[in-house]
Order: sequence, then C-alpha cells, then structure tokens
Amino acid sequence: MQTTHGTAIRRLALGIALAGASAGTHASMGNIGTSYGIFPEDLATAQALSMFNSQVSANYYNPAALVKDERGELTQAIMHAEQELRAERPGIENDVLSDEPSQSVLVGMKTNIGSLLQSGHPIHLGFIAGVEEYGKEMLAFSSEASNTGQFMRYGREPLFLSVGAGTRIWRGISIGGASRITLDSTAELNTSADFAGNTEDSELRVGAEPNIRSILGLTLNWGETFCPEGCFLSGLETGLTYRNSSASSTTVDSTIQVPGTTSQKPLRLAISTIDSYQPEIYAFGTQYAGDGWRLGFTVEQRKWSALGEELDQDTVKDQQDLSGDAASYAEFDDTVVPRIGGEFDVFGHFSVLFGAAYEKSPLQTEKTPKLNYFDNDRIIGGLGLSATYERTRFFTYPIRFDIGYQYQKLQERDFQVQRNSQLETVTTDGDIHVVSGSITFKF
Repeated sequence: MQTTHGTAIRRLALGIALAGASAGTHASMGNIGTSYGIFPEDLATAQALSMFNSQVSANYYNPAALVKDERGELTQAIMHAEQELRAERPGIENDVLSDEPSQSVLVGMKTNIGSLLQSGHPIHLGFIAGVEEYGKEMLAFSSEASNTGQFMRYGREPLFLSVGAGTRIWRGISIGGASRITLDSTAELNTSADFAGNTEDSELRVGAEPNIRSILGLTLNWGETFCPEGCFLSGLETGLTYRNSSASSTTVDSTIQVPGTTSQKPLRLAISTIDSYQPEIYAFGTQYAGDGWRLGFTVEQRKWSALGEELDQDTVKDQQDLSGDAASYAEFDDTVVPRIGGEFDVFGHFSVLFGAAYEKSPLQTEKTPKLNYFDNDRIIGGLGLSATYERTRFFTYPIRFDIGYQYQKLQERDFQVQRNSQLETVTTDGDIHVVSGSITFKF
C-alpha cells in the first residue's frame, strides 16, 4: 500500500508541476529571427542582406544599420509558416510527425532620438515585438522527453522582443547595440493533498523576469569613408555582428504534504527546463550596391556546442544514461551558415528580392535515448517583391508594401529511436513554406 500511495503522490505532484511548466503547445529550439527572418525582406533574401537593410529588422541583425534611413519608421507584418516534418518508420503508414503551423504578428518601430541631446547627434532607436498565433498567444512553450522523436528547431515561435540603437561615429562608420529579451519564469507551489488529488491550504507564487542578452553591430561604408567624392569603392559595405546566446526558461518548485502517511516528510519536486535556445552567433557580411541593384553575401558561425551543457542542467531534457555510452548523449557542433542574396529595381516603384542559404545540422549524434531529437541539414531559398506607393493623400512619405516567400528543404537523415528499450531506425525529412507580408510607414 505504501508503494501505491507513493506513486499516487508523485503523479499528483508531477501533474501540478508540469501544469505550471507548459501551456500545452509545441515550441522549438528556435525563433523567427534565426529560423526564417523577421520581415518579408529578410525571408526573401534568406537573411543574406539583413545586416544592411534600412528597415527596423536591422535592430536584430545589425543595429548599426538603423542609421541607413534618417526617417522614422513603423512596420506591421504577419507571417505564416506551414511545415510538414516527416519521420518514416517500419510498420507505420503515416510518416507525418508534425504539421502544426506557426503564425506570428510583428510590429517594429524606429525613430531618431538625437533631439534629446544638446549636441543633436543622431541616435536611432529601434524596437521589434512578435507574438504567436496572430497575437493571441504570447508564450508558446513546451518541453518534453519523447518516445517517438521530436524535431529540434521547428514549431511555434515564442514571444519575440528586441530593443536597440545605432549611430554614426565617423564618416561611413556606424555602430549599434541591441538586446534580445526572453523570459525566465518561476512557479512555487506549497499545498496539502490526499490520495484522491484534493488539495487544501495551497499557496502558489508565479513570477517572470526578463533575460536580456546583447547584440552588437558595426558597419563600414568603404566609399563614404575613403572617397566621399566617389571611386570604385562607392557602394561597397561591410558589416560585423555578434549575438549572444539566449533561451526562455521555466523553473517549478513544489512541496506537497500528505497528512496521514507513514512519513511526515513533504514531497518535493523541482523542474527546470529551457526552450527557444539560440546559440552565440558571429556574422560577417558584405554588400555591393549600384544604381537600382545590390548583391550581398553573409557568413555566420553559430556556437551550438554550448547547448549540450544547457541540456545537462535541464531536468526534462537531461539524458542520464547509466550505460555510460557516449553515443547516448546529444552532441552538438558549431556550424557555419553561408547566405547569398540580391535585390533589383524593376518598373520604377517595384523591387524583386531573392536569396539562398545552406545550414548543416549541429546535432552530431543519431541516437539520443529519452530525448530522441531529430535535426536535418537545410537548403533555404527565398523570393520577394517590394512596392512603393507614392500617391498618398494623407501621409508625408510614400508607403511601402512587402511580400516574401521562403522554402526550406530538410534533407533526409536516419536516426535511432529508443522505444520500450528497443532501437528502431527512423528516416526523417521535411518541407517548410513561409509567407510574410508587411506595410511600412515613414515619418
């Protein structure tokens, strides 16, 4: 009877704790900024030109580029990501493991706050916010160990917040700094309960603190710096950026007292888990712009190797394997992501954008029992259209409309999944289609 009572208590405690840790949605080790792009221009160029864009999305990719347009800006966008992630396994006809869409609404604004200073030196402040399910869901969070397998970087995207500023420090040279803001949530539960699950004398405390991680950027316009009057360097720009690692986390600490049991010691249960992890990213990019066109190349180094240490401290995703088999632990390598893109003006007020990228999977192990993570190499392509409407009656500046499409192909890869102490081979692949549209007002 004691064993039955202990099992009932643990189930009760675990259910209460997990209710505080998860909202019942599916999220991912990713966010829209790195998985797809923030605005249509970023999607269409596969983020190859994002370090040099004049829109407020530069606040996340390279805050130094906020100075490229002296005017203020208000941008509203919606994004829809349709994904079909497949895991083919023996004896199962339906190989679709996940097809839940991600749907976000985003708003970005930037303005010159230089008038606050007596010097009047221009300082451009930018802000971006994104909310899942078209604004209905502010915190999509789920953390679990899976018997059937789970894709590491796709699903609903949690709340996206970034604030930053940029300024020119000399002719053709600008710098910027920003913050990527995530939430660290905590919940503490103290209660008394019987074996039927009835509780009394309960006390619940829930809190959340912002976790602020840095983004730094530098842009050099070679023509403006070395030959302001014009030379072969005119139109050539180079950018360097650094984005610190970030993650959303939830910690639950519960204490449950069950009167009438043999042991009067309360049952304690603690859970600490992370989601939407983003590695440290170092990026270098260059762009060359001419009359009505520009081409650019960006290369990123993503420090995924630190994720293994994060998972060791995660009480949901940790992989304690008594066998000591090193292959049973998730191992991550740093990756290099090359991106190339361009933009061409057509028909006066229209521009066509395109881009491509390739990302190798950071997950090196093909067998991660209990966790059963899937991750694949990705081929990314994008296409977009930008239009400027100048015949506005009520606005000072033209209105800009953008639409962008991105396709991601997850290449086939085999994994070993442990189910009921048995290993089976699973072949994974997938297709992701992302569409985004935005409208931009200048002021």
